[in-house]
Amino acid sequence: MAAGRKAPKTPRCPATCSCTKDSAFCVDTKAIPKSFPPGIISLTMVNAAFTEIPEGAFSHMQLLQFLLLNSNTFSLISDDAFAGLGHLQYLSLSNNNLQVLPRDLFKHLDILTDLDLRGNSFRCDCKIKWLVDWMEKTNTSVPAIYCASPFEFQGRRIHDLTPRDFNCISADFAVYETYSFQSLSVESYEFNDDQYVVFAQPNTGICTVFIWDHVNMLFKTHYNITSRSAVYCKPVVINNTLYMVVAQLFGGSHIYKWEEGPLRFVKIQDIDTTRVRKPNFIETFQIDGDWYFAVVDSSKAGSTSLYRWNSNGFYSHQSLHPWHRDTHIDFLEVDGKPRLILSSASQPPVVYQWNRSQRQFAYHSQITDSGDVQMVKHFWVRKVLYLCLTRFIGDSKILRWDNQRFVEIQTLPSRGSMAVYPFSVGVRQYLLLGSDYSFSRIYLWDDLTQRFQPFQELNMLAPRGFSLISIDNKDILLAASFKGKTMAYQHLVVDLSAK
Repeated sequence: MAAGRKAPKTPRCPATCSCTKDSAFCVDTKAIPKSFPPGIISLTMVNAAFTEIPEGAFSHMQLLQFLLLNSNTFSLISDDAFAGLGHLQYLSLSNNNLQVLPRDLFKHLDILTDLDLRGNSFRCDCKIKWLVDWMEKTNTSVPAIYCASPFEFQGRRIHDLTPRDFNCISADFAVYETYSFQSLSVESYEFNDDQYVVFAQPNTGICTVFIWDHVNMLFKTHYNITSRSAVYCKPVVINNTLYMVVAQLFGGSHIYKWEEGPLRFVKIQDIDTTRVRKPNFIETFQIDGDWYFAVVDSSKAGSTSLYRWNSNGFYSHQSLHPWHRDTHIDFLEVDGKPRLILSSASQPPVVYQWNRSQRQFAYHSQITDSGDVQMVKHFWVRKVLYLCLTRFIGDSKILRWDNQRFVEIQTLPSRGSMAVYPFSVGVRQYLLLGSDYSFSRIYLWDDLTQRFQPFQELNMLAPRGFSLISIDNKDILLAASFKGKTMAYQHLVVDLSAK
């Protein structure tokens, strides 16, 4: 009750009975009676036998000002149980052993001045966050109530909690679309204000380009680049011109250019087959305004090679790491210095650093104790640099940059993993670890422990690459599958406090 105010006197009622102000009758209350006169202004129901308060239970008593429902046995209150009580000023739900209240239960009670919730066993989780927010904003007087659970809030005054004390936003990756084809790579890009993705298809050998349809909210086929054995299709936009680097297992690799009239990809250049024998991955990047791409070669006789753009084509620039059956390469900048991290099936990952005077990469260091790395990917969390190394046999590893070197901080079980993908949606940092032998796993970064925690499992066959696209208020995760259907998942945000 507010200071200086007294609640109306409570009529004395026998057990299992209800009393009304200025009335002399008593009725059995195993269920809420509907026979009360509509002009009642005060109603007391104590020690009644009814088990729930249904929707609109008192809506026929629109003049009700005082409602006492304490010391009862009901366990369920419907969402709009107090709808229609626009004149209610005092409400007691004390001593009912309630653990939770329906969201916005009091939203219809515009002139409520006093609310008694004492003597209940409230569970202070996301389902009660709305009450905390309501009490923070309302002018209604609410005597102190306390949390009975969970352990971290046990015994705390609910008045002392704030909505920020509850972490109620969760998420889920749900299947959005399924494509009938298998794929080895997926890359996304923007060009002329449209959003595209391109897949390398192992069965047909082609690169299939899809464009986002803003009306139907899905990707539709845009163009096929015919090839014999495409294993990677990498787009790059240079000076408003789109190029596609197509790496093939047989017949050499090529570079295509998009022409506006007629709309088509035209082959403009071949990649030297004496250098690139068995391509596995392509990375594009810029250094000091110049464009480069690196083709990772996984053969015993080939060499990972760099090509540099020079006004009208890409030219051979540098060979890296010959004879080591390379698997993947990642470009990043550390302390303003461009670097490449190259993983291999035969030795630990190698770090190369850019030499600006020579305009080439030079050997810098090795990441020791990490053999058979299939893919290497970096990511940033709160301005701290991390690295993920995924392995087909053995655990994958998370490393943190420690000013001078990468230090291992976590291992993740990953038998049969060929692909990893760190990505963020809003403030949530995820890591997707593919698997050929079991479910692929999504991990969520925990700021408290500074580690990844298991989040969700996805059923996909032999994933080889991933890409996240945010468009039309949707976050779509695409997954290339070597042995099954290519998949698209939507990231859905779930507010647990709204349930």
